Amino acid sequence: WVFLWEKGYQETDSVVSSVTTKVKGVALTNTSALGARIWDVADYVIPPQEENTVFVMTNAILTLNQRQGRCPELPDDNTECKVKNDCIPGYVSTHSNGVQTGECVPYNNSIKTCEVFAWCPVEDDYHIPKPAFLQEAENFTILVKNNIWYPKFNFSKRNILPTISSTYLKNCVYDSQTDPFCPIFRLGKIVEAAGQDFQEVAVEGGVMALQINWDCNLDRAASHCVPKYSFRRLDNKDSAHTVSPGYNFRFAKYYMDSNGTESRTLVKAYGIRLDVIVFGKAGKFDVIPTMINIGSGLALFGVATVLCDIVVLYCMKKKYYYREKKYKYVEDYEL
Repeated sequence: WVFLWEKGYQETDSVVSSVTTKVKGVALTNTSALGARIWDVADYVIPPQEENTVFVMTNAILTLNQRQGRCPELPDDNTECKVKNDCIPGYVSTHSNGVQTGECVPYNNSIKTCEVFAWCPVEDDYHIPKPAFLQEAENFTILVKNNIWYPKFNFSKRNILPTISSTYLKNCVYDSQTDPFCPIFRLGKIVEAAGQDFQEVAVEGGVMALQINWDCNLDRAASHCVPKYSFRRLDNKDSAHTVSPGYNFRFAKYYMDSNGTESRTLVKAYGIRLDVIVFGKAGKFDVIPTMINIGSGLALFGVATVLCDIVVLYCMKKKYYYREKKYKYVEDYEL
């Protein structure tokens, strides 16, 4: 077990890794607020580069032309009012969009809410777009470039193998059966391989893992040291716990309008965050662990003898018979 299965004759080392990613793909949307619009990498990959991670926006709530000013707060149990005294000047709750002015103003024809000093109009995120805003994100591709190093053996390699040509790299897409070493992954296939439905995940977002395993036996040729890819969902998807599901965050794009007033477009972005997790170990023959394991094995033979004696002399039915055969009893001469 120690020598054949666990390779007890080898010295081992853990992997040191670096990862970079590059996303490609274009999506077309056509809405009443924005009209026909093309979304490319600069629009939906936020931020452009992260360490071992990439975020692809699949859904969004856009609040256009916000300016700082006074406007009614979104209606809820704490902001709805009937008279001015229901509103507290300077009050800010955890979920406020701004600071209350103390006025009670109409939100629509039937509801009044407390007025706030905020970026107006305030964001209304009660209704998430379904289906997802960028349904075509399913066809986006992600190039994952991974460099690994085993410092103890001064061995380095990358997941774009020497056998991969530039022509092949331009046309391949990862498939566990036909293209297991292609470093380009289709976003929809990643989610599918993790056992999820892409269009369902795209609505509220989620966190996926692309795992790269580099377990290498360096007693063999370097060409046998190759990456193995696997996929899973990291955030909890439990139908019994539906509070704050998925993954989202906000960011804004600022500009100056024709009047010189600072304005912004607020984006609440839902999407898929892909974490690239690299792990593995390498082993290579070394005299020291070989001798240590041989010595440990020989020592176990001595332990085995003691254990057998204990069982035979104290646990078996014929223990007295065995004891008579093992030990020779003599009379004390002086007595």
